[in-house]
Amino acid sequence: MERSLVIIKPDGVQRGLVGEIIGRLERRGLRLVGLKFLAVEVSLAEQHYAVHQGKPFYEGLIRYITSAPVVVMAWEGKKVVEAVRQTVGATNPTAAVPGTIRADLGIDIGRNLIHASDSVATAEFELGLWFKPGEIVDWARDGERWVFEA
Repeated sequence: MERSLVIIKPDGVQRGLVGEIIGRLERRGLRLVGLKFLAVEVSLAEQHYAVHQGKPFYEGLIRYITSAPVVVMAWEGKKVVEAVRQTVGATNPTAAVPGTIRADLGIDIGRNLIHASDSVATAEFELGLWFKPGEIVDWARDGERWVFEA
């Protein structure tokens, strides 16, 4: 099974959408294996968004992600990276498909509620930044045979 990082950004936390977002991912059949509520340190934000360093929006992105608490999660499931990104929707909420988190709950690209890993390799890197060894729990949910085909 794959794993993916998902962050409910400050706007999602401030708007009280944590339960809604977690519920959508759980209803999709994905398994929550790690969860943290925290204020993001600038150094961690810089590591996480290093790929965007030098871009015009980089400084604003760092200020934004460190402006208020976030919820950081590790999710597991079959094709989880693809499934999470499909559930989250396009980066720009007004371009996202109706029924996705961003289309249903967002309007502005700068307040798009959620971060999701874009590949398995990125997920491994990001999970290593945000979670220490032992903070992600291996477990099986009864009934997953009704979600994932053997």
